[in-house]
Amino acid sequence: TFTVEEAVETIGFGRFHIMLFLIMGSTGVVEAMEIMLIAVVSPLIRCEWQLQDWQVALVTTMVFFGYMVFSIVLGLLADRYGRWKILLLSFLWAAYFSLLTSFAPSYAWFVFLRAMVGGGVSGHAQGEENKRIIAVCSCSNPLLSLGKVFWLAGSLLIIGLASVVNPTIGWRWLIRIASIPGILLILAFKFIPESARYNVSTGNAGAALATLQRIARINGAAVPEGHLREPAQERRGRFKDLIHPKYLRTTLQIWVIW
Repeated sequence: TFTVEEAVETIGFGRFHIMLFLIMGSTGVVEAMEIMLIAVVSPLIRCEWQLQDWQVALVTTMVFFGYMVFSIVLGLLADRYGRWKILLLSFLWAAYFSLLTSFAPSYAWFVFLRAMVGGGVSGHAQGEENKRIIAVCSCSNPLLSLGKVFWLAGSLLIIGLASVVNPTIGWRWLIRIASIPGILLILAFKFIPESARYNVSTGNAGAALATLQRIARINGAAVPEGHLREPAQERRGRFKDLIHPKYLRTTLQIWVIW
């Protein structure tokens, strides 16, 4: 018998992981553009709606408030219904509300819609498991570190777009143009399989094995001989697990770091 972890290590690094790295890295570009967007439109909405300093600051606050609340909700849903479904939902959600933001008739609507965008962007974290698979297969994690470049690229891209679009056709068109990468990236989701680790946790070893075989085929490798055996998890997505004595120290450290 073999486990998912053993299969991943046996298959090794290859074309599938490069493709996965580029797709998941591109989510960093989209996420950075949506988060940094407020910085480049704030001066314009301040003038358009005659906002005070605290009102401008509230926009950014509400984006991250939406991020915080929905990251918990989407995390629980991902444990129940699967990583792939929630990742796709989060991209559709973020793209939809981002486009709506460009039609916001008032400051109140703008704040609400950007909070919803933050909620959608928080679901991108469900792709972290794919990034960990890349890290396992790249030994010293060079690709995982290189992935941070995508966030930088997204930040630079939105700033560059703003310098051209804002003075000409306005901030509403900037938001619409910035939504395009996220919409295009949705088309690439058919290349992302459901997490094999998630499938075995639900007792669906057949689907997990199919995913591993697909990865092996793309990499020109083979899965280990034998049967995939890993115990299913009856209870998944319990918030109290984060504060269990076994994980409490790690949980607190991660919260502080973030």
